[in-house]
Formats: sequence, C-alpha cells, structure tokens
Amino acid sequence: MTLSFVLFLFLVHLGIGVIFSLVLVSKEAGVKFFRFNAGLAAVLLLIGLAFRPDEVDLAPGTQGGALLAVMVATGAILVYWATIGRVLAWLRPGLLGLAVVAGVGGLVLQALAIAGDASSLMATLTVVSFLTSTALLGSTCTAMTLGHWYLVLPSMPVDHLQSVVKFHIGSTAARILVVGAAVWWALTVADLPEPGFYRYMMSIDGIFFWQRVLFGLLGPVVLAYMTWETAKIQATQSATGILYVDFFTVMVGEVLAKYLLVATTVPV
Repeated sequence: MTLSFVLFLFLVHLGIGVIFSLVLVSKEAGVKFFRFNAGLAAVLLLIGLAFRPDEVDLAPGTQGGALLAVMVATGAILVYWATIGRVLAWLRPGLLGLAVVAGVGGLVLQALAIAGDASSLMATLTVVSFLTSTALLGSTCTAMTLGHWYLVLPSMPVDHLQSVVKFHIGSTAARILVVGAAVWWALTVADLPEPGFYRYMMSIDGIFFWQRVLFGLLGPVVLAYMTWETAKIQATQSATGILYVDFFTVMVGEVLAKYLLVATTVPV
C-alpha cells in the first residue's frame, strides 16, 4: 500500500460517513441541507475514486468488490442529490438506503482486502475500525453543518442538533474502544514484523501514533462534551464554533489512523 491509499481511504470513509449521518437528521432541516450534504458526499467519493491508487481496481476479489460497492454508493447518492426538491420524491428513500447498504458493503470488503485472512482477529478489528471511523467522521461533519444551518433556519428545534451530537459522542466512545482493542492486539497477540508495535510507539516515528491519540480521540471527547453542554442551553452558534474545531481534530486523527494502518498494519 502507498500513501495515496491513505487519501483514498480517508475521502471514501468521510463521504460514506456523511451518507450515513443523513439518516439521523430530521426533514425539518430542509431541502437545501440534504442537497448540500448529499452533494458533499458525492464530491468526496468522486475525488477519492479519481485519485485511488493503482492497486485498487475492479479485478475479481474483495478489493474489486469493495471498489464496485463504493461506485454503487456514489451513483446512488448522486441520483439522490439530483432529485432532491425536484422529481421522483418516492425514489429518494430507496436511493439513500442503497447508498448506505453499498457503503457498508464497501467498507467491510475494503477491510477484508487489507486484512487478507477474513477469519482472523485482525480482519474483525479492521472491519470494526473502518465502520467506527466512518461513523465518527460523518457524524462530526454533519453535526458541524447542521449547527451552521441554524443561521439559515433559526426556528429549527435544537433537539435535532442534540441528536446528532449524541450520536457523535457514541461514535467517539466506540472509536476509543476499537483503538484500545487494536493496540492490545498489536502488543500482545499479533505477530508483527520487527521492530514490533511497541518499539514503533516508543521510536521517533511513534509521534504519529501519539498525535493520533491526542487529536483524534482525546480532543473529540472534550470538544463533543463541550458541544453537548452548549447545545443544551441552545447556544447553537457557540456549539457550531466548537464543532468546527472538533471536525478538524477528527480529520487529523483519522488521516493519521489511515497512515498508521499503511505503515504498521495495525487498524488504529
């Protein structure tokens, strides 16, 4: 795997995460909100597909299946975006459902292609890592966008923001558990090439792991809690400002997580 694989994974996971999070948002957010986020997800996926590394192709196997599933999700969300507020309203729930199912399938097949042995503990950890990474990226991005949308629809109930932030908090907690399990596996069970994960963590290159923990896990914990408390007093503008910082820390953490996967094969 190459460093371009890091960018490919990040863009695809963020795009699919935004698709996932659209299911959580009430229709009261309005047509323009769903159009913007569907368009954002489509753009992220198209860029990811355009810049995918050479080893990611449609050849038979899990890697080819993963790419095909991502392409199906991209096509479904593009049609969903094109029909929002225009025509074929009855078709959109099915299109969003297809995009979600194809996205999940793409993530699972990506993880299995990287892990190699589908029955191994590494495969399970990689699958769960990809799913929680996608949920965290998508929930943070959509929460930030929804917070900003209160400037467009100031009368929208704050409950909608709180529900997405609640999911963001849950996805952050799940991400921490998965990373903890992956580190335990790498330190105690995995037969990794020398120098091993412990020496990697304690070497100069280990700075990437510690930055991943600081920015991608500890930062979102604090910022998600601050957002929740701010949303409770209906200070949506302040909550949105915190979410901008939160989204930045999550992006840094997840890019580093993809890099560490490429560099060490550990799905942190």
